[in-house]
Amino acid sequence: MLRVLVPLLVLFGLAWAQSPVTITYWQYDFRSKVEAVNELIKRFEAANPGIRVRHETFPYDAYQQKVATAIPAGQGPDVVNLFYGWLPTWVKAGYLQPLPEDLAKVLDNEFAAIAQASRVGGRLYGLPTAVRTLALFYNRDLLSAAGFRTPPKTWDEFIAIAAKLTVREGNRYTQLGYAMAPDGQDHHLVREVLVRQFGGRPYSDDGRRVLYGDAAGLRAFTFYTDWMRKHNVGILGNQFFPGNNAYRDAFIAGRVGMIIDGSFAIGTIRNGARFNWGVAELPNERAGARKVNYGSFWLHGLTPLATGAKREASIKFLQFLTSSETQRYWLEKVGELPARKDLIKDPQLTLDRVYGPFVISLAYAKATPFVDELGQRKVMTDAINRVLLENKDPAESWRMAAAEEQRLLDAFWKDWR
Repeated sequence: MLRVLVPLLVLFGLAWAQSPVTITYWQYDFRSKVEAVNELIKRFEAANPGIRVRHETFPYDAYQQKVATAIPAGQGPDVVNLFYGWLPTWVKAGYLQPLPEDLAKVLDNEFAAIAQASRVGGRLYGLPTAVRTLALFYNRDLLSAAGFRTPPKTWDEFIAIAAKLTVREGNRYTQLGYAMAPDGQDHHLVREVLVRQFGGRPYSDDGRRVLYGDAAGLRAFTFYTDWMRKHNVGILGNQFFPGNNAYRDAFIAGRVGMIIDGSFAIGTIRNGARFNWGVAELPNERAGARKVNYGSFWLHGLTPLATGAKREASIKFLQFLTSSETQRYWLEKVGELPARKDLIKDPQLTLDRVYGPFVISLAYAKATPFVDELGQRKVMTDAINRVLLENKDPAESWRMAAAEEQRLLDAFWKDWR
C-alpha cells in the first residue's frame, strides 16, 4: 500500500507544482484598449504556458471606486491600469506596491521623459505602454471651402478660422468653428498649455502650490473664455451635439471645423470620419514663441495582492505589456504613441501626417503630477463653466479656482507619509 501511495503523492506534487499561476488584470472599458489587451493576453499565455491572465474591465466612471473597494478587501487585480494623474492618491491609499529597481533603470534609460511621472517619492510604481500629447484635429474640407489652405499656427489665426467656420441659422448653430470642451481636453489646454504660453506656471516645482492664479494665468484664462464670449467660435460641444464625447462626435459627423484632442482619439476619428481631415501641432501664442504641450499616459502597476508566485508572474506580464513588440502593436491597434524612446524616434512615425504632430510635441510636452486628478479637473471645468454658462466675471472665477485647488493640494500633502 505504501509503495502505491508514494508514487501517487509524487505525481500529485508534480501536478500541483506545474499548475498555472492565475493573475488578474483590471482596466476601464475602452473598446480599442479592451480588444488590444485580449489579443495581447493570448500572445502572452502562448509564450508563458505556466501563467493565466484573467482580464476584467469596468465603466470609466465607476473604475476608481471599484479599485478603492476591492483592494482593501483583499480582492481585485494583481496588475492594474491607471491614469498617471491618479498615482499619488493611489500610492497614498496603499493600492500599489513599488516596482523592482531593475525596472526603474529601464524607465530611466529606455522610456520617454514624461514617463518619469510614474514615480512618487522617488520610487517607481508603474510603466506605460503608450504616451499621449495634444494636437489640433481639423476638417480639411471645411477649411478649404472657407478659403484656408493650412491649419492655424497662432491663436489669432485659429480664432479667425473658427469664427469664419461658425454658422448660425437664427438662434441655432448648424456648424461650429471649434467645439469647446472643458471636460474633454480643454481643461488641460487652459492649465497646462495656455498658462505656460502666456508666461505663467501651473504649479510650483514640488507640486504643492498653485501658481496659475497670477496675472499671466488670468490672461490665459480670459483669452480662452473669450473664444465663446467675444470671438464667435461657437458654443460648448455638449450643447451642440449629443453624447459623452460630444465635441469629438460632432467633429466626426462633419459639423465642427476644429477640435483639440489627444493622440488616443486617432483611431476613433479615423474609423468614423467620412471627410478629409488632418492633424497639426497646437497653435502658439505668437509666431516664434516657445512651444508648449501637455503629455499624459496610462500606466500598469502592481497591487499589494500580487505576492509570491503571483508577483513574479505579474512582473513578467507587466514587462510584456510595456515591451517594444507590444508598443508597436498598441500603436497600430489603439493609435497611442509608443512610450519607448527608440520607437518614438522612428522617422516613419515622426514624418507621418497623422502621428507626426503628436510625436514632435513629445519633445516639449509636460506631464504635470496631480494629487487628485478628478478633483483638480473639476476645479478647472467648474471655473470655465462659471464664465461660459453662468456669465461670471473671469477674474473672480479664476480666483475661486486657484483657492479651491490650493485647498486640495494642502489636504493631500498635510498627512503625506
